[in-house]
Amino acid sequence: MNQLRSIGCADLACDAEFWSLRLVEESAASFAVRKNVAQPPSFLVDRGAMLTVYDRGGHGYAATCDLSPGGLQAALDRACRWARASAQRSLVGKRLPVDPAPRGEYESPGVAAPAWGQREWYDLLAAESAGAGLDPRIVDWEATVETRTAEHRYLTSAGGDVLQRYRFVMPNLGVTAHADGDTQVRTLNGYRGLAHQGDESILERFAYVGSGRRIAEEALQLLGAPNCPTGRMDVLLMPDQMILQIHESIGHPLELDRILGDERNFAGTSFVTLDMFGSYRYGSELLNVSFDPTLAGELASYAFDDDGTRAEKVYLIRNGVLERPLGGAVSQARAGIAGVANSRADNWNRPPIDRMANINLEPGDSSLAEMIAGIERGVLMATNNSWSIDDSRNKFQFGCEWGQLIEDGQLTSVVKNPNYRGISASFWRSLARVGEPSTVQVLGTPYCGKGEPAQVIRVGHAAPACVFTDVDVFGGDAP
Repeated sequence: MNQLRSIGCADLACDAEFWSLRLVEESAASFAVRKNVAQPPSFLVDRGAMLTVYDRGGHGYAATCDLSPGGLQAALDRACRWARASAQRSLVGKRLPVDPAPRGEYESPGVAAPAWGQREWYDLLAAESAGAGLDPRIVDWEATVETRTAEHRYLTSAGGDVLQRYRFVMPNLGVTAHADGDTQVRTLNGYRGLAHQGDESILERFAYVGSGRRIAEEALQLLGAPNCPTGRMDVLLMPDQMILQIHESIGHPLELDRILGDERNFAGTSFVTLDMFGSYRYGSELLNVSFDPTLAGELASYAFDDDGTRAEKVYLIRNGVLERPLGGAVSQARAGIAGVANSRADNWNRPPIDRMANINLEPGDSSLAEMIAGIERGVLMATNNSWSIDDSRNKFQFGCEWGQLIEDGQLTSVVKNPNYRGISASFWRSLARVGEPSTVQVLGTPYCGKGEPAQVIRVGHAAPACVFTDVDVFGGDAP
C-alpha cells in the first residue's frame, strides 16, 4: 500500500479546470470450515485508479490498473477527452466539487492492531463447526469469515489529499436442518449481517464463540415448531430484521439519483418525489433516521466520500417527517436540493454514484420487556431470510428465520416461516414503540447492489428493536 502514498498529481499534466485522482488498494482473505472440513482459503489483492475531469461544463472519467506515471497520464488524457466531448450535453452545466481541495485522514478502529493468521481463524471456525454438527438432522453447516484491509487516497489538481484506511471483519455461521420433509435454515445473523470495521473484537461483541451449538439448537427448534399464524397482528422486529426493513424501504427509496429516474432500468425507481422533502409524513413521530458515516466501527463509516465531500451526521427523517435525500454533490446540483456526503464507488474502476452508507434508526425509550408486555397478540421476528419489493420501493414482502408468538404480553411458543407484508408509504406510520439503546445492534451488509455497470458496496445499519401495529402476517402454509 505504500505505492499509493508515493503517487502525486505533480507527476501528471492536464489543463482542465479541475481533475482528481482516486487510488484504491484492497486485500481480502476468506476462510471457511464446512461440515468439519477446512475449505481452501481465498485471497484477493486489487489496486487501481480512477481519473475524473471537469472542464468547460463537461465531466469525464477513465480507470486504469496501470499505476505508472505513463499509465495514469493515459487515463487522465482519456478522461479529459470525455469531459470535453460531453460539455454540450451536461445535465448540471458548469460545476466543480463543493471542496476542490479537501485534506484529511480516516482510520478504522483497530486498523493497526495485529491481525489474526490463518491458523487462528481455522481453529476458531473448526470449533464452531464441531459444535454445530450435534444431531443427524443437521444436514449442512458452515462457519466462515472474510477479513479485508483497504487504503483509499483521493488527490485533486487543486491540492486536495485525503487518505482513508479501513479494516473489515465479517464472520458468519449457518446451519441447515431437515426432517420429515421440512427444511429450516438458521444463521448467526442473516446474510453477513455481522459486518464491522475494526478488529477481531467483533467476535466477543456478538458472542461468536459457542454460536455453532446455539444456532444448531435453534434450527432443531424450528423443525418441531408450527407455522407462523396468518392474520393482522402486531410485530416486534428485532434489529437483524430491522436492518433489512430500513435498507429496502427507507435507504433505497431515498437515493436521489433513483428519485431522479436514473435507476429505473436495473432496480426500480422510488415512490418518493422531490416535493415530499420537508413535509411528507414518512412514519410515526417515533421515526428518526440518520445518515451517519461518522459512527466508529460501523461498516460504511468514513471521513470523506469519493467526491471529496466531508461526511457528517444528517437526519433524513425527523419525528416521522422526511427531511433529506441520499444525494451526493452531482445529484444535489441536478435536483436543487440539499443532500449528504454519499457519492461512493465500490472500487477503482467504477465512478461514484448515490449510495447508502450508514443509515441508522435512532433509539427510543422502550425496553424489550416493555415492548413485549404491550402486545396482546403478535409475533417476534428475527433474522431476515427473504425479501421482495416492487420497482418503486413501496410494496414489500419479507420473511424471517425465527418467530416467537407474543400472547397477552408474554413470549410463548416458537413458530417457523414468519412473514409479513406492507407498503412503505404507510408501514412506517404504524411504528408504535422504538427500543432503547440497550436493544440497538450495529450491523451491515457488504453486498448492496446498484447501478449499471453494477456496483456492490458496503452498507451499515444500526437499529433498535421496534413494534409495528396491525401488520399483515402470514406463515409458510398460507394460501
